[in-house]
Amino acid sequence: MRRQLLEQYRFAKLFGPTALSAILVFGLCSCQTAGMSDSDVTGSLGDKPAASAADARHEREAYGDRFRANPKDAEAALQYGKALRAGGQRAQAVAVLQEATMANPSNRALLAGYGRALADNGDFQEAFDVLSRAHSPDNPDWRILSAQGTALDQLGRYDEARQYYASALKIAPDEPSVLSNLGLSYVLSKDLPKAEETLRRANSHADADPRVRQNLALVVGLQGRLAEADTILKAGRPPEEAAANSAYLRRLLSRKQNARGDADKVATAGHAD
Repeated sequence: MRRQLLEQYRFAKLFGPTALSAILVFGLCSCQTAGMSDSDVTGSLGDKPAASAADARHEREAYGDRFRANPKDAEAALQYGKALRAGGQRAQAVAVLQEATMANPSNRALLAGYGRALADNGDFQEAFDVLSRAHSPDNPDWRILSAQGTALDQLGRYDEARQYYASALKIAPDEPSVLSNLGLSYVLSKDLPKAEETLRRANSHADADPRVRQNLALVVGLQGRLAEADTILKAGRPPEEAAANSAYLRRLLSRKQNARGDADKVATAGHAD
C-alpha cells in the first residue's frame, strides 16, 4: 500500500499538482483516495510555485521567521503557508494558516489560502466550508468557486461541483483552469468522452497551462488511444522529458488496468468501497 501511495504521489507531480489528477487512476477503478495536491492548474487561487528548490527553501525560512515573530501577520502567514505547501509540508501549512485565520477571521485572502491548504491535506469538507467563508456573492471570485468545485468533486458530489464550475465560467468564460477542473470532474464520474471534450476546449487556449495538455493526454490514454496520448503528451516538450513522461504514462495506464481488474474481483465478492 505504501508503494502504491508513493507511485500515486509521483503521478500527481507529473500530471499537474491538481486537486483531482492525483486520484484519476484509482478513481476509475472505484478506489477513492484522499490525496489532493497543490493545483494548481486546477482550483488555482493565484499562488505560483517557487522557481527552484533553493528559492522555495529561502521563502520558507524568510516567511517562517516573519510569521514566528508575529503570528498575526496575515501576509506573512499566507506566504509561509504557500511555501510550506510547495515543499509538501501540508499539515504544517494547515496549522500556520489556521492560527492566522483565528487572528484575522475576516481576511478573505487568508481564508482562501487556508481552504486550499485544508484541501491539500485531504480535509475536503472543511476546505469547502472555509472557502465558502472566503467567497463573497457581492464580489465573486472564479478562482474560489473553482476550488470549491474541486473539493466537492473529491467528496463525490459531482453535480454540485459542476454548478460551481458553471458559476466560475460565467465570470471567466472559457478559463482553461476551470475547464480543466470540469474535465477532471467528468473523469471522476467515468464520463471519459465528456472529459476529453472539455479538456480539449481547455487545451485549445494559447495560455493554457502545460498540465492541462497532460491531463488531456491521460484521458485519451485511459480510453485506449495510447499513440494519440503520446503525441499530445510530447507536444512542445524537450525530447528527453517527452520520452520519460510517455514511458511513465504507459506504466500508469498498465497499473490502472491491473488495479481495475483487482477492484472488479473485490466488487464481485460483495465489497462496498
